[in-house]
This record gives sequence, C-alpha cells and structure tokens, in this order.
Amino acid sequence: MSFTDTQMRQLRAKLDAAKIRTRDENGATLHYVEGWHVLDEANRIFGFDGWDRQTRKTRCVWTGMSGKQYATAYTAHVRVSVRAGEVLVVREGFGAGEGRAATPGEAHEMALKCAETDATKRALATFGNRFGLALYDPEQAGVRKPKNEGDPTSWTLKTASGEPSAAFEKPSEFAGALRKAMSEAPDIERLFSLWEHNVDAVRCLNKTLKQQHLKKSGVASQLVEHLKRCAVDLATPRNGSDENARPSNDATSRQRVDKSALAISEPKRIRCKEHLRFVARQTCVICGRQPTHAHHLRHAQPRGLGLKVSDEFTVPLCAIHHNDLHRVGKEETWWRERNIEPLDIAKKLWQQSLGRSSLAPGDAAEEVSESRETLETPKTQDRRS
Repeated sequence: MSFTDTQMRQLRAKLDAAKIRTRDENGATLHYVEGWHVLDEANRIFGFDGWDRQTRKTRCVWTGMSGKQYATAYTAHVRVSVRAGEVLVVREGFGAGEGRAATPGEAHEMALKCAETDATKRALATFGNRFGLALYDPEQAGVRKPKNEGDPTSWTLKTASGEPSAAFEKPSEFAGALRKAMSEAPDIERLFSLWEHNVDAVRCLNKTLKQQHLKKSGVASQLVEHLKRCAVDLATPRNGSDENARPSNDATSRQRVDKSALAISEPKRIRCKEHLRFVARQTCVICGRQPTHAHHLRHAQPRGLGLKVSDEFTVPLCAIHHNDLHRVGKEETWWRERNIEPLDIAKKLWQQSLGRSSLAPGDAAEEVSESRETLETPKTQDRRS
C-alpha cells in the first residue's frame, strides 16, 4: 500500500469524542458519526481528487402510508475507491434508509439519500477509527476521550539532574524557561540530559494545546530546533585562550559550522535567487511553454520539516505541469513515465547559471538562515537514491 506517512498517521489516529452523536432507537442508545463529517474526513485525508464513490445498486424494499405521510424504505450498495499512490484500494458497503414526507417524491428522495450515506459510511469505516470504526468496539478504545479534570494545569521545569526547578502556569512561560536553560547549558552532555528530563512535559504540553483546539503554535517543534542550535553551538570549535567560554550570540562573531562533518550530518542546501530567476526564464522541459516556474526536485535530497532541497536541484516547469507534479505522491515515477532525467537537466542549468554570472558556488549562495548556513555545493552522495 502506498499511503503517505501523514495519511497513515491520520488513519491510525483516534476518533474525536466531540464528533460522536447518539440517538435512542428501540430502547437502545446508538452511537454514530454524521455523514457529512465522514465525507469531510475522506476529503481531508485522501484529498478531494484522491477518492471516488459509486452507487452500485439501490432498491426500494417498502412503500406505504405512515399516518397522513408517505413513507418508504431503501437499501443501497456503494463502492468506494481510494488512490494510494499507484495502488487503487476498493471497499464496498451496504446500507439502508427510511423517509417520510408529505409527497411520494420527497419520501423516496430522503430514503435514497439515507441509504447511500449509510452505505458510504460503512465502506469508509474499514479504513480506520476516524471514519467510525472505533464505534463498533464496545469499550471504544479507539476514541480520544475529552480532557480530564486531572490534566496538568501547571508545568514544572526540571534541571539536568532531574530535580524540579520551577513551576509555571502558562505554557509560554514554561517554554521560555526551558529555552533559556538549554542556552545556558555548559556542555552537550548537560544539554541532552536537560532535554531528556523535560521532553515528557513538552509532549504533554503540545498534546494539551491540540486538545484545546488552539491553532498550531509549534511549541514542540520550536524547542526541538532550539535544541539543535544549542547542540551545534556547543560542538563548534572555540577560538581564544578561554576554551570553556560559551560562543558569543553576536552574529558577527558566530562561525559557520560544516554540518555534514557532524556525527549526524545534514545535507548542504544552497539558496540562490539569481539561479531561480535564471531557471524560470527557460522553457518548460515537458511542453516547451513559457512562462515557467523553478521546480525543486523533492527526491534530490532528504526532505526536512519546512526545508526545500538546494536551489541547484531545480528545473523549469509551466504552471500546468508544475501543478500536476505536486499532486502525485512519488515524483520519481512521474519523471520516469515521461522518460526524462531531471537531475541531469538541473545540473546543466546550474553550471550554465554559474557560468553566466561568473560566480563560485559559495558566492552564489545567499539569504540562508542562521541555523542552516551554506558552505558549498552539495555532493552527489547527498542525493536521495
């Protein structure tokens, strides 16, 4: 199966208890999720163009009068097809629905819609908890329960030795104190020990913010990035006689770090606006149209959170083919189907761009963030195979 990692995490996630509805029927309480929510979840997880629903068969099983209203009942057979990369996953469901209205047409329409929606929900439920599968479990282990009264209302910062240091009522205060403590860590061992003793609190804090339906604050990811920066600073060789002095925070005194030489190396990513403008002036490599966009080849380097590949791995694509490429899961397959080797084209354009501007690779790189400073052109072995 070729679902993306993000899709797999969403399919494995628990069903939000706030999305569950109940109704009493024949003396029993039934739990269900509404049809619109199931369809909305399918669009969100699979994509608006990533799945199809086909009504295979409908049947009117009863019709008559209910008091002064027309009444009818239908059954429906629905097939759901989901595109997971190059694989087509097909699931089927059967459902039933009833309708009562002042006219026969309205009664039949209502019953038919109910039957189709019921069948669609049963078909999508086979994909996981988010579509209502968790409701078939009497214990509802796959349902994310509402926030308990016992959830923490304060956040305790621990030292590198694991001792409580201070308690904070606001998440922002805890995050700021942890950030400051990491910046003041005297060595890399103390830094990671400090993080290990506080990482559970960071996870709990991030989870609590999500349960409160707050906008993504990125608290956890920001703290992780700060941890990485502190680790790089501590691993940087120091100049001067005082070897124990912490490196200055002054941007003019900060030295560049070759992250590819660290124990956990990081690919070098060049940022060159001049080269991107040069690529965008070329014709589309697929159809020869203009204007074009400078498309970054996602498979050229390992991807990172919020990171594009180096600007040297770009090729010109028109708006039509650029949008088409971004809709596919595997970029390498898209290029292979068109019998084009984009990395060779990107390499030639990079060489032409440097030749036109008479700049060395180090001179062409510009506007790189402090934590990702560019040193030289990435080598071939940095590319993803």
